[in-house]
Amino acid sequence: MNVKVEKTEKNNEVKLSFQIEAEKFEEAIKKVFVKNAKYFSIPGFRKGKAPLNIVEKHYGSAIFYEDAFNELVPEIYENAVKENNLEVVSRPDIDITQMEKGKDLIFTAIVQTKPDVKLGKYKGIEIKKIEYNVSNEDIEHELEHMAERNSRLINVTDRPVEDGDTVIIDFDGSVDGVHFEGGKAENYELKIGSNTFIPGFEEQLKGMKIDEEKDIKVQFPKEYFSKDLAGKDAIFAIKLHEIKKTELPKIDDEFAKDVSEFDTIEELKKSIKDKLEKENEHRAKHEKEEEVINKVCEKSEVDIPSGMIELEVDNMINDLENRLKYQGFNLDKYLEMMGKTEGDMRKELAEEAKKNIKTRLVLESIIKAEKMKADPVKVEEKIEEMAKAYNKEKDELMKNESLKEHIENSINTEEVVKFLVENAKTK
Repeated sequence: MNVKVEKTEKNNEVKLSFQIEAEKFEEAIKKVFVKNAKYFSIPGFRKGKAPLNIVEKHYGSAIFYEDAFNELVPEIYENAVKENNLEVVSRPDIDITQMEKGKDLIFTAIVQTKPDVKLGKYKGIEIKKIEYNVSNEDIEHELEHMAERNSRLINVTDRPVEDGDTVIIDFDGSVDGVHFEGGKAENYELKIGSNTFIPGFEEQLKGMKIDEEKDIKVQFPKEYFSKDLAGKDAIFAIKLHEIKKTELPKIDDEFAKDVSEFDTIEELKKSIKDKLEKENEHRAKHEKEEEVINKVCEKSEVDIPSGMIELEVDNMINDLENRLKYQGFNLDKYLEMMGKTEGDMRKELAEEAKKNIKTRLVLESIIKAEKMKADPVKVEEKIEEMAKAYNKEKDELMKNESLKEHIENSINTEEVVKFLVENAKTK
């Protein structure tokens, strides 16, 4: 087998030329034939019992070429990448020059490689002072939220619907006299002012009385997820069954006892203040880190290959798909609701992908420049935590080199960000 590696005219692009012996290609053909023989039915032979030469004669000699290529090439390609110390960041663009039984398999693979980073200034970066203080208004606001979470709904019978009320209604919607899917419900609970319905819907329920029926007219937004309804006028037949108002508890010592482990409202307020101060510290820390990283990246230069961006976008879409599955959605339904195509989404994600990649590459370069290396003790501690969390043996995980590398990279990233912040100057 012969492998030739050469740079192309483009930056960060390499061409690998392969010539694989005819015997190896023929062995791969025989291998895929054995895997697939059971599917072939040839007159004069029991199903799956016809020999290779008869199957090739019947279906054509090239019938197993593609499968044989896929059987043989991946391992050879991966070995060539490792042996030549190539940091490949794209899928290979394969061009087959010769693929024929009895002849050497000849093909090329063009790949993009990890780009070099030209680091700018990364020590002494100027950042603004970030500090968040907890005010009395913040504490009162948190108490109000707690009161809302512990509120109760009480029935109202002596007045019509007002803003902030929760109503129980039947509704039946139609467009041009035709009822549409999802436009009908009975005993539906809706809070007036929540803006969860079509604009104008909730507003027109104000002033209605219990058992009153009326038609309300609304227009679906032009950007509505259902194209059949977008921008169209609709009529909803409404019947009001109940009106409820929210009753908030009094914020006093009894309230503190009911909603917390504290006996007085002052103790609860102190606890809220402590919690908010910790949240503010975390927020300020995160914003400082983000500002330093952004400024360091701005001062650095890197030519990111297109294939690297494509793979990053793929990963971002896969992450989105997994989150959607967890919520009971799929990507197609999500795109339909957003009125977008996957192509639209990929274009939108490209800039974020570039930023993610540049950040990663710049931080890696600083780690290398500063000769940072993850503390083996910290790596072992992280693996021990992981072993306990997933009920695994620590020694078993310690043998997993890819896991160790992932944890080392994670620790190095934390350390380099800490290093950049510590070396920054606060205005």
